[in-house]
Amino acid sequence: MNDNHNEIVLRKIIHIDMDAFYASIEQKDNPSLRGKPVAVGGGQERGVVAAASYEARRYGVRSAMSGALAKKMCPGLIFIAPRFERYKEISMKIRSVFYKYTELVEPLSLDEAYLDVTKKSKKISAIQIASEIRREIKEITGLNASAGISSNKFLAKIASDWNKPNGQKVIADNEIEQFLDELDIKKFHGIGKKTSLKMYKMGIFLGSDLKKKNLSFLVDNFGKSGKYFYNVVRGIHNSPVIPHHTPKSLGAERTFSKNLTSEIYLEEKLELIALKLENRLKKYNCGGRTITIKLKFSDFSTQTRSKTLLDYISDKEKIIKYSKELLYKDILIDSVRLIGISLSNLNLKQKKEIFNAQLKLEF
Repeated sequence: MNDNHNEIVLRKIIHIDMDAFYASIEQKDNPSLRGKPVAVGGGQERGVVAAASYEARRYGVRSAMSGALAKKMCPGLIFIAPRFERYKEISMKIRSVFYKYTELVEPLSLDEAYLDVTKKSKKISAIQIASEIRREIKEITGLNASAGISSNKFLAKIASDWNKPNGQKVIADNEIEQFLDELDIKKFHGIGKKTSLKMYKMGIFLGSDLKKKNLSFLVDNFGKSGKYFYNVVRGIHNSPVIPHHTPKSLGAERTFSKNLTSEIYLEEKLELIALKLENRLKKYNCGGRTITIKLKFSDFSTQTRSKTLLDYISDKEKIIKYSKELLYKDILIDSVRLIGISLSNLNLKQKKEIFNAQLKLEF
């Protein structure tokens, strides 16, 4: 395989990441929580941590961790029910700060975004812009933000995590090669825990080790991601900041307090989830043609089934109908702990920025 790769496109990109966003909002709104370990999410048997304060993180509590495990790691952990409307309200205020400096804003979620300030940085440096943005966010919301500044989104993302909380880091163009050579591959954005362990077994520990591997080797061992790894370790990531995002799918799911083994109970839950999904589709004035049902079992294995329809659907009756068809199609019903429904191939009628489009509705 040829090792040719793209030319480097140099931009001025800032990645802004709010510090412990949900938990920080709860501590700001309720002073009695300040300085205490706080987790936003459920502390019940099947609850999941959506966000953890820095006080909780010192005990090892992290987002996506089960509430039961989090409580075990931090017995004094205070669980707070999420208030997404409040988080969206604060997020809108933060977004307004971004648009003072550039129209090229690409939100990743309620609490982080990429900003392309290439044009603006001709008058004021990207470092100064990042500092000003963080200062304004603090002034308007009382919350801390961290920032990463570099020539592409990949590097800016890594940099924003470098001096957290309430810090920023710049990776200058003349520092990129040395920075990446010395970086542990587990800190590369896009290399997860399983992939980093696989790389470690291959003797790939640092960026310099990864750079020694040719494109053929990486593609053979990591598939399509191999080309991505080959490029980013050389500082190449030419993906532009995309200011207008629409969701690829909308979904709703539910984790049960007790595993379900009865098809009758599963059908009841499907109807509740379908209603939630219908409401969500109404909110964004759209329908979808591809319906997917997801089941997660007691051993945490997951099965999904999808069907693409001729027409767009958005009402709960049709969502239920096709979900039930998929429920009994090549899926073995056995001790289900989570069920979800999603629609993709959406016909969004308005080109509108949507916050947190992939956020699952929990109830």
